[in-house]
Amino acid sequence: MDIPNHGAALRALSGASPTTVADTIAATAQAAGAIDIVLYIVDFEQTVLVPIPSTSVHVEAPVPEGVNGSMAGRAYTEQAAVSAPRGDGCRVWVPILEGSDRTGVLALTLEVPFGDEAQRWSEELGILAGVTIAAQARYTDLFNMLRRRKAMNLAASMQWDLLPPLGLSASGVSSAALLEPAYEVGGDCFDHVVNGSDLDVAVMDAMGHGVRSSMVASLAVGTYRHDRREGQSLAHMHEHIDQVVAEHLGDGIFMTGQLLRLNIKSGILTWVNAGHPAPLLLRDGRVVRALECRPSLPWGLGSPLEELGSESLQPHDSVLLYTDGVVEGRSADGEAFGLERLVDLVERAAATRQPTAEVLRRLVQEVLVHQDNRLRDDATLVLFTWDGVP
Repeated sequence: MDIPNHGAALRALSGASPTTVADTIAATAQAAGAIDIVLYIVDFEQTVLVPIPSTSVHVEAPVPEGVNGSMAGRAYTEQAAVSAPRGDGCRVWVPILEGSDRTGVLALTLEVPFGDEAQRWSEELGILAGVTIAAQARYTDLFNMLRRRKAMNLAASMQWDLLPPLGLSASGVSSAALLEPAYEVGGDCFDHVVNGSDLDVAVMDAMGHGVRSSMVASLAVGTYRHDRREGQSLAHMHEHIDQVVAEHLGDGIFMTGQLLRLNIKSGILTWVNAGHPAPLLLRDGRVVRALECRPSLPWGLGSPLEELGSESLQPHDSVLLYTDGVVEGRSADGEAFGLERLVDLVERAAATRQPTAEVLRRLVQEVLVHQDNRLRDDATLVLFTWDGVP
């Protein structure tokens, strides 16, 4: 297999239109003898892989692929290359990775056996596609629009622009988050980031729905990020968010939430709770307890910090955060989803030993099925795992 230098693709993309990513990646793949190249990007609900438009010639016109029940979906969920014989060669699907966040899938046909060299090259091309999409997404709405499979209200659009990538992975730790309903969400939001030896995680739930709730969330997340970048403590961030929400919004506006900080070297987790459901601690695939501390009043109500919680994690422990829209959601016949059901489902999902992001995706699908895909309140889940000392 004649492997071209990926640097040529990077040079071609420099100064090119941000909408030509698919063509440039296809040209790089064709230089190695690949044909029928298709780039798919996952939709906001992570249920469908949507083809990115390209002027390249395909053996068959590309159509969307389901995340469940397709080879492309298998590459996406397993975050690994998969292949199937096709004529004298093979059809290959590899995940498109934006850093540690899975963006979609690259599909191509190789007229050579799919050995180690071809797999390595294909996977690297998927990484190149992810990095390129991430960089070019700052200069075009194409990728955002492809991820939308129906109209999105203003509040949800504001929220998605506020959020970080859904997946994060670093040496010793991984985190994933999902937010539903994707096209109508208003007050829920989250953040996760690695700075040095710390993983910082936040989950917030503003009162009400719609644009006003999105404005509350935007102000709170902006305050949190500002203080975090200034090196402030969790206690300071808690009190500052409370102060800012009260001063700038007033009128009894408030939001619940939690701020957590995990020292990746020691496994020491600390957190503050502003009137939010307590996180769940998973150990050996089982929920062993809730991480309780004396909760403060929600932000915006002028409450001092009641307690800074602390827990020493063991290697491979996970922590699940959720908003009340998850457990309070009801089925068509009025049955509440409930905490017990959440615990059972997260344990079953964890038993599959899938990557953190896939465990969470499956869990969210169960939440949606219970409510017949019609959530009455925003539902957000964040799951992070500490692997032990890097």
